[in-house]
Amino acid sequence: MRRKLRMGMIGGGKDAFIGAVHRLAANMDGLIELNAGALSVNPEVGYESGKLLFLPDHKIYKNYEEMLTKESELPAEERIDFVTIVTPNFAHFAPAMMALDKGFNVVIEKPMTLTLDEAKQLKAKVDETGLTLCLTHTYSGYPMVKQARQMVSEGLLGSIRKIMVEYPQGWLSTLSEREGNAQAAWRTDPAKTGKSGSMGDIGTHAAHLAEYISGLKISKICADLNIVVPGRAIDDDGNVLLKFDNGSNGVLVASQIAAGEENALKIKVYGEKGGMEWHQMEPNTLIVKWSNAPAQIYRTGNGYMGSFAQHNTRTPGGHPEGYLEAFANIYKNFALTVDAKLNNETPTAEMLDFPNADDGIRGMAFIENVVASSQSDQKWTDYKI
Repeated sequence: MRRKLRMGMIGGGKDAFIGAVHRLAANMDGLIELNAGALSVNPEVGYESGKLLFLPDHKIYKNYEEMLTKESELPAEERIDFVTIVTPNFAHFAPAMMALDKGFNVVIEKPMTLTLDEAKQLKAKVDETGLTLCLTHTYSGYPMVKQARQMVSEGLLGSIRKIMVEYPQGWLSTLSEREGNAQAAWRTDPAKTGKSGSMGDIGTHAAHLAEYISGLKISKICADLNIVVPGRAIDDDGNVLLKFDNGSNGVLVASQIAAGEENALKIKVYGEKGGMEWHQMEPNTLIVKWSNAPAQIYRTGNGYMGSFAQHNTRTPGGHPEGYLEAFANIYKNFALTVDAKLNNETPTAEMLDFPNADDGIRGMAFIENVVASSQSDQKWTDYKI
């Protein structure tokens, strides 16, 4: 890196959980600095949030339109290099499109947009501009997830036969959207979150993880979505049977009414020669089970890790690398890629290892296909994009 990249944030003002996470992640490796912000739809809250983050007055903007317009008019050495969009789902598309039109790279929360059509338009804009878009599917940033992906890609498990992924949470076990919980209020409002609740919020993470580790693509689904808590407007639980493009099958479960669960994402991938298992709440461990040999336990930070895991590990073995570090890996790889492109260099495969607009399209396709399948009487439906 020749210098720190300058970040402008849209959304993520004071008391916004995910905005603070993004800032911590972006700051972890010293490659990025927060340089500007349109931090709230309420200009007073936005200004106060900017001052709390020590932004100068002229870099605190009333809205994203003002920020993108004024920043684009600044000299190259003063304007931001990219924007991070941490607004609710319905407010992703417009600022992302405008940012790309104004020449700014984009980091965006998942799901990428509100609809599949918007996702396709955004992907087309990325292709048109040649700029870089990063989608923060956090769990692909863990070193042991990258180790699992590399081992599968090298054929160590043989042909993949079955994938089982589950993501149970319990935080929506009651009608908390009517009890003053702001996060629950917008995440259960179809106008703000899109046509799916639990599958849009966490099922997309599970689907991305299954495709990321296996290198396969979902080709058919059979879905069952449920509204378990009376009075809720959108699904809070669901089960999906999967078929992948190599003929293998899988199961995906995503639920936010699994009372007592925290963030218990886990995945099992089985091939001809063995299987592997990873749990997000024990992220430093990858369990590999062989059909003709004792099981192995891989641990983050050891010399036997592959190049992708090593590239995304900061500490020696035995030091936990968790959610914030995984989030930071996505920012680090995005920053290294943007820096390389700014200097007419070719990013390495390790640098380019972050979710992009193609993953965003697949995420929106997952949501729309799951909802359509759940509403259909047909057992299997083709996965349409």
